[in-house]
Amino acid sequence: MKLLRVGTAGAERPALLDAQGTLRDLSGIVDDIDGALLADDGALGRVRAAADAGELPALETAGLRIGPPLGRIGKIVCIGLNYHDHARETGAEPPTEPVIFFKAPDTVVGPYDTVLVPRGSGKTDWEVELAVVVGRTARYLESAEEGLAHVAGYAVAHDVSEREFQIERGGTWDKGKNCETFNPLGPWLVTADEVPDPQALALRLWVNGELKQDGTTAEQIFPVGEVVRYVSQFMTLYPGDVINTGTPAGVAMGRPDPKPYLRPGDVVELEVEGLGRQRQELKHA
Repeated sequence: MKLLRVGTAGAERPALLDAQGTLRDLSGIVDDIDGALLADDGALGRVRAAADAGELPALETAGLRIGPPLGRIGKIVCIGLNYHDHARETGAEPPTEPVIFFKAPDTVVGPYDTVLVPRGSGKTDWEVELAVVVGRTARYLESAEEGLAHVAGYAVAHDVSEREFQIERGGTWDKGKNCETFNPLGPWLVTADEVPDPQALALRLWVNGELKQDGTTAEQIFPVGEVVRYVSQFMTLYPGDVINTGTPAGVAMGRPDPKPYLRPGDVVELEVEGLGRQRQELKHA
């Protein structure tokens, strides 16, 4: 299923995109698309049955905002330097264990919402990523297969980053990762049954119509199942938690000087195969 949330920011309602591309209202069946729903097999079954039976009312899409596809996110765990080609372009040694950092849930915006360039920023960068949404509580998992079994679904994430704040201003990466609007998510949460192999997905990103990133999750150093297993050794993952699994080569930081960092007025478009497409215009914060 392709699950999403529509409406004004902070007042989104649950919806489903059916096989014919029609947007369907879920608000008569479920309260929201969130961890509670994803952990409830019965509720998901009712959604699926209603969709298959054609019982869901269609939504008028004209002027309808698409918000983040997941509400009440608990935490966003991010994996850094998780693509062989990205490590090469930045001159970094591939890590021997996953690099973990965090984004606050309040960085999440919709896939077509404005992204704000922070005040004082000169190095705002793009990163297309595969986001994993947890569907079952995970702690001390023993195998990558168990890791995959705890995934509810997948989405497109844009891990917007400010490289000066991240790398040159001291401390950890968090200052360059948690600026307002720095995690567009969606348009859909695609349930795991529709993604038979998360290591065979193409990722692409364009800036002002120019292709900048053209990669594949096959390049991941630590694949999805292993990432979930590994993270569960250090923290409990709950339904509705998100893991951003890293970005392929092609970011501004990896390009020759002068590096083409993002500026207000730029337009970024990005997609992950089968998971939809995003578009954001950048503006001053």
